[in-house]
Amino acid sequence: MLHRKPNGDLDFAEANRYEQQLFLANMFHRNTTGTPSDAPQHRAGLPDDALVWPAWQQLALLPAMPRILTGRDLQHRADPQQAAELDEHAAVIAARLGWADRLRREVCIGLRIVIGLRDHRDDPVRASDVTLLSTIRLPVDAVTRVLADAGMLADDRVRALDAWAAAQISRLPDTMAAELTLWFEVMKHGSLTPPRRRPRSETTIQLHLRWALPTLLRWAAAGHYSLREITRDDVVRALPPSGNPRAQVGQGLKSIFRLLKARKMVFTDPTTRIATGRHETRQPLPVDLPALRQALTSNNPAHAAVAALIAFHGLRTSQVQLLRLIDVRDRVLHVDDRAIPLAEPVQQALAAWLDYRRSRWPRTNNAYLFVTTRTANTDAPVSRTWVWQATGPRLSATDIRQDRILDEAQATNGDVRRLADLFGLSIAAGNRYAATVEHPDLTALT
Repeated sequence: MLHRKPNGDLDFAEANRYEQQLFLANMFHRNTTGTPSDAPQHRAGLPDDALVWPAWQQLALLPAMPRILTGRDLQHRADPQQAAELDEHAAVIAARLGWADRLRREVCIGLRIVIGLRDHRDDPVRASDVTLLSTIRLPVDAVTRVLADAGMLADDRVRALDAWAAAQISRLPDTMAAELTLWFEVMKHGSLTPPRRRPRSETTIQLHLRWALPTLLRWAAAGHYSLREITRDDVVRALPPSGNPRAQVGQGLKSIFRLLKARKMVFTDPTTRIATGRHETRQPLPVDLPALRQALTSNNPAHAAVAALIAFHGLRTSQVQLLRLIDVRDRVLHVDDRAIPLAEPVQQALAAWLDYRRSRWPRTNNAYLFVTTRTANTDAPVSRTWVWQATGPRLSATDIRQDRILDEAQATNGDVRRLADLFGLSIAAGNRYAATVEHPDLTALT
């Protein structure tokens, strides 16, 4: 209720006594032309029913406030034209990936909700807003896929590597943290300005930071606030005496100081001409046979098939991950440029898995051999983590592969050429397995 004076003006003293003022005083302009200023206008040269809305945009009062979804009512706020266009995109993707009718309906509801969350019609949909759909049991990945296909997705999610690195670097003093942040950004994105540098893989970045971080934290605890203060003696004292620990810490520190020296962030590279050694190669060892039998006879058809492919044919994790249905045909496995006749136990394990796959996901169009509940409605492969977990907690896929190659090396008396042909090994890797032929412990096992 608004309090007004006899002349029609607002009585602000009376309003403030009983109410709250939610607008700025005396900022309203009374339109005397008969047409509201914020109503759609008829533009000259256009038909009478062609309305053009004003170009101004209402900004969000508190854009940083977290959003909370309590229901599906926001779908009614969606722009009808955009909702219809997204429905068409969803229909095309649903037909291509074999989505069930229920999934398609839920995706359409989710699309309407997220476009209704935006502050302006032409804004892209933030991926962080799409993740809110999980709180009301709507498919986040499928909605994200449709928005990306339609070009309406703004991916503002923080990658796991970025979040982890930021948390680790924040433990250092400000100056040292800034230097290490520069190293991280150049390692991740590379550099097109001299000195040019190619981006490094996430695994390389994570390993180098993980190896160097304990030493950096000790330097910070000792009172060093910048890497410019680190001397050669500091590096020598920080390095472990020998073995892989020395090689790893040395590699991490060299990676950081070399890059910062090239970027002129430090005056000298204190790791120059300090020998840190190379990583020691481990001798291949047989696996625990009871654990391997347990993996091969797993009650999960997918896990049993993965273990069989690695145990009998020595496939790498990445090869198992990217196997497609067409790679298994006529009892032959086609991997890279090799054709591998399938062993009988592998054929049985794959047949059991394919029967389960057809009954579990009858409508999936995923072309990869292995699918999960997460990937069945997509065209993406399973994750490498899934392959690692498929072999059980007591064995890794790498251990099983090494055991298979080791067995072949013993059977062929160390024929390096045969090992290279069967498992795609380099000459150096083949020699590593051939060197085990005369090992007394392995000879006793045979």
